[in-house]
Amino acid sequence: MSARFDAIGMVVSDMAASVAFYRRLGFAFPEGAETQGHVEAGLPGGLRFMMDTEEVVRSFHTEWRPPAGEGRTSLALRCDSPADVDALFGEMTAAGSRFELKPFDAVWGQRYAVLLDPDGNGVDLFAPLPAAE
Repeated sequence: MSARFDAIGMVVSDMAASVAFYRRLGFAFPEGAETQGHVEAGLPGGLRFMMDTEEVVRSFHTEWRPPAGEGRTSLALRCDSPADVDALFGEMTAAGSRFELKPFDAVWGQRYAVLLDPDGNGVDLFAPLPAAE
């Protein structure tokens, strides 16, 4: 028997807000996903990103409760360049997205920023910095 990594799943409190947020980041959810209880978007390499509403999860796990506080999960999105980190961060925050960290040049050699999705999960944006000459 073997198992392979196939999908990343998140529970969301507001499907429409979450679909809109992740669509702005480039995730391709099908039309009408905003009104569904379970949605999936294909990722490079054949992986899937899945979201389920709290109601759907409670339909099969009746004792489930959301964790206390925000942000128990984090996703990381690699951008093509440091300028793209700044541009995407600007686009997302202009559309109303909350954030944890504004773009900065990190000591580990990346342009780095952290957005927050509608449920407070971190979405890291990063790109390698040009090598110092």
